[in-house]
Amino acid sequence: MKPPLTEESSAASASRLSVPFQIRFPATTAMGFFAGSFLGIYHGSQTAGLRFRAENAHRLPTSPTGWYLYHKSKNYHVILGAIKEGLKMGGKVGFWVGGFFAVEEAIDRVRGGRVDFLSTVVAGLSVAGGFSAWHRFPLITAARTAKIGLLSGLAFGLSQDALGLAKGRRPFYVDFILGSQDASENVVV
Repeated sequence: MKPPLTEESSAASASRLSVPFQIRFPATTAMGFFAGSFLGIYHGSQTAGLRFRAENAHRLPTSPTGWYLYHKSKNYHVILGAIKEGLKMGGKVGFWVGGFFAVEEAIDRVRGGRVDFLSTVVAGLSVAGGFSAWHRFPLITAARTAKIGLLSGLAFGLSQDALGLAKGRRPFYVDFILGSQDASENVVV
């Protein structure tokens, strides 16, 4: 027997991925931070190791004890470089992922609670535009970034709509295309 449908549970089932924004935003931002941290740790450790080798190439050790101390010092530099780059990259990725989900939710609310792929596409394009402006990309690179934002937003939005459709929430555009008069019942306020 199913539990009775409350206002809170019906709002959660109508939200994106059936997760309310108050939970979805910190969770996705944290996932972005951790993914960026792993990428940063990998990149930072390699860069720090190569930098240490380049900076000490003129004075390589000559004894086994010297080589031991060289590698010990190199490992400390690698660990420090990995931690620094991991935190930096994690913060950047977490910021942009959080921005994407915040813009997506804001567009949903501005559109009167309509939850479909159009908000996700607008969020993808907005974040791509903000990223391009922040990094002062040339026009060609900004256009490529916008294309990636458009395609990513479209793919993610349509997959969210497919998941919502599987859970019984018909997207607005399906009713609009089919010409159904019940298109207004899917709007969550």
